[in-house]
Amino acid sequence: MSNIKCRCGHENPYGTELCEKCGRPLSEKAKKSDIVDMRYEGSSRRSQTYKSSIVDKIWNFFSSVKIGVSIIVAVLAASAIGTIFPQKFYVPATTDAEYAEYYERLYGVVGKIYYQLGFYDMYNSWWFKVLIVMLATSIIIASIDRVVPLYKSLKKQRTRRHPSFMKRQRIYGEGDVENTEEALAKAEEKLKELRYNVKTENGAILAEKHRFSRWGPYVNHTGLIIFFAGVLLRGIPGFYVDEAMWLREGETRNIVGAPGYVLENRGFILENYTKDEAEEVFGEALDKVGSIVKTYQTDVTLYKEKEGALPGSDDLEKMQDYSIVVNKPLKFNGYNVFQMDYKLNELSTMTFHLVNKSTEKSLGEFTVDLSKPEKEYDLGNGSSVKMIGFYPDYDGVKDGEPYSKSPVPNNPAFIFQMKTPDKPEGERSFVAIRQTLEVEENDYAVKFASAETRNISGLTIRKDKTLYILLLGGLIFMIGVIQGSYWQHRRIWVQKDAEGHILVAAHTNKNWFSLRKDLDKVRESAVLPAYIDRQDPELDKQEQEGDEK
Repeated sequence: MSNIKCRCGHENPYGTELCEKCGRPLSEKAKKSDIVDMRYEGSSRRSQTYKSSIVDKIWNFFSSVKIGVSIIVAVLAASAIGTIFPQKFYVPATTDAEYAEYYERLYGVVGKIYYQLGFYDMYNSWWFKVLIVMLATSIIIASIDRVVPLYKSLKKQRTRRHPSFMKRQRIYGEGDVENTEEALAKAEEKLKELRYNVKTENGAILAEKHRFSRWGPYVNHTGLIIFFAGVLLRGIPGFYVDEAMWLREGETRNIVGAPGYVLENRGFILENYTKDEAEEVFGEALDKVGSIVKTYQTDVTLYKEKEGALPGSDDLEKMQDYSIVVNKPLKFNGYNVFQMDYKLNELSTMTFHLVNKSTEKSLGEFTVDLSKPEKEYDLGNGSSVKMIGFYPDYDGVKDGEPYSKSPVPNNPAFIFQMKTPDKPEGERSFVAIRQTLEVEENDYAVKFASAETRNISGLTIRKDKTLYILLLGGLIFMIGVIQGSYWQHRRIWVQKDAEGHILVAAHTNKNWFSLRKDLDKVRESAVLPAYIDRQDPELDKQEQEGDEK
């Protein structure tokens, strides 16, 4: 594709609509138009010039404003759908199977589809990240496609323009004045007084100010790209952690999302307001709720795995003891561990007796640790109890088998096989709270003796290396908004043609009223010809009536 040579002798890139030197219209569209399109100064854009290769097609696809808007609509629609049901973070589950069961149980078929499509963890789903990448790609390509030719055109713009360029501006005026040189000099002086940057060349004036406002949208785009980069970095391990962790009293566990660190719960403390304190602060609310929590904290010990130790080993190095209170997290190596929730009196252990049903004599007792139950308990004297099945949160029978709706021991149930000297083959029994089932009449039974409870701390582990990237992107975006909203790129051309007439033209990307006010001040000072605004007929009528008078 060859360059386009203008009648002024200047060679323009293929696709240019207005000559870069004199401003003559070059394309048929520009020649037929009464008002030239000045959005990109009539410069050549790649998306409107090259359309043959696969690279061109991809470039043109992403540079389209319609495509960009469509992607934004898709992102907004997906985000809206993601708010219909709770996100993964707020669901009391830990495994994929538990998440699937939760959504299907509470929301039916719609909940099942919601889970299968990944809306339950939308912001981490692959398709949402693809949408963000597509949106960022669209913004980058659309910006480059427009800002580069715009920058070159504004940098190379000439002071004197061809009359056809002047006459195709929205604001245009032409006429004779008594003293041309004096009018040009006064116009230059007044424009400088109005803080325009003024260039003069052989009886032509170009006055310009606030050109930087044209870059506002592209500064916006830069901020958005930085922001999206921060969002995508959250998917890279080590950049962003936001995990929930339940830690029981006396329990030691690896910290979720913080490899190499271990946390021990030494105890949970709950304090309520005393009656006098509560009456002062809460008044009548105390009578309705009974008691009000004042504070709750978890006393923890932080450990770090020693170098060279195998994952999960007990070779730990103590880091510190700390009391985690609401809004006072444990901080280490960029991580913050917050106290977010608690549960009181969860079953910890259950003690049972193996008894002879006819004599009520006990053959021994055994204790089941509900967090780590053993497979078999030896009671001595040839008696033992084997655990065949354990259901921490028993919720009835499903498909002919006992069913546990969660791994939390809220309603534990067991299937025991009891062996005694006179029953070496053993007897089976299903034991739950307030319920015992036998396949056939047994001589022996497992009976509940006692239970111990413990409190659980709900902790949230957070680490965010992308926060400052997101803040930087947001700050740059707001700078672009201010830059493009509160300033306008204004240009006024005043020049003498070959016949001695004075031509006046003006253009701005927004706020034409203020531009006309500036031009009126210049006209009053320099006695320039009247002008018309082709898109404001009422103003044209007023100008004509003023000329007749």
